[in-house]
Amino acid sequence: AVAAPMTDAHRRFLQVLMSKGITEGSEARKLHHHCCETDKVYYAHDKLDDFINTINRHLQPLFMQIRKGMSEEDGRAHYAVVNLAETEVTKMASDYTEIELELFRKTMDLIILSENGFASSTDILNLADKLQTKKMRKKEVEQVLKVFVDDKWLSEKNGEYTLHTRCIIEMEQYILSNYQDAAMKCNICHSLAVQSQVCESCGIGMHLPCVRKYFKAQTEPRCPQCNEFWSCDIPGNKKPIFFKKLSVII
Repeated sequence: AVAAPMTDAHRRFLQVLMSKGITEGSEARKLHHHCCETDKVYYAHDKLDDFINTINRHLQPLFMQIRKGMSEEDGRAHYAVVNLAETEVTKMASDYTEIELELFRKTMDLIILSENGFASSTDILNLADKLQTKKMRKKEVEQVLKVFVDDKWLSEKNGEYTLHTRCIIEMEQYILSNYQDAAMKCNICHSLAVQSQVCESCGIGMHLPCVRKYFKAQTEPRCPQCNEFWSCDIPGNKKPIFFKKLSVII
């Protein structure tokens, strides 16, 4: 089938998305509406994915793609433009120095190899004098971390760092390939899960928003894979879990 032509609306949408780096789903929907209205082309509120698919077919020869991902914090959809030709961390090489890239790699190691998908600022600052490229002062590390947060490669909350949604969308394949023993896909949405809960019985993992959504519809929390009781605290679950009462014969 012949790909639908790229209109000015498609080009405008792509341009804005590239300039932002990553766009939250509701903003992408507003942008879709705005681009179609501005360029007077057909608009349907439920056709954003079709609109993006048209752009992606034209981006294919350039080894680029608009990819959809999920925020591990709140489960909201995000869209980012991904360069498929460069899947390694070195795709950042044009923006950062060699020592900054080494710091990023080592920070990523700490985050992915951690139990909860976070690395403390203290642990990252302790990398300062362990870098191979050259040593960094802790003040310099703090400044570089701020740049990574501003550029949406890392997220920071109360001195704890994790991978930003942009980073997860762009580097999913790199992370799955290079951290095969530690990185896992969510059992529910099948995308990379950095912040996750893991079943103590069978070892499958689920994003926190996926855990919340999945168990909302269950009478009692049981693993979707092995059906054993889910022992982790369910995020946002304020209701007590009631076990089936045993009938007691007196």
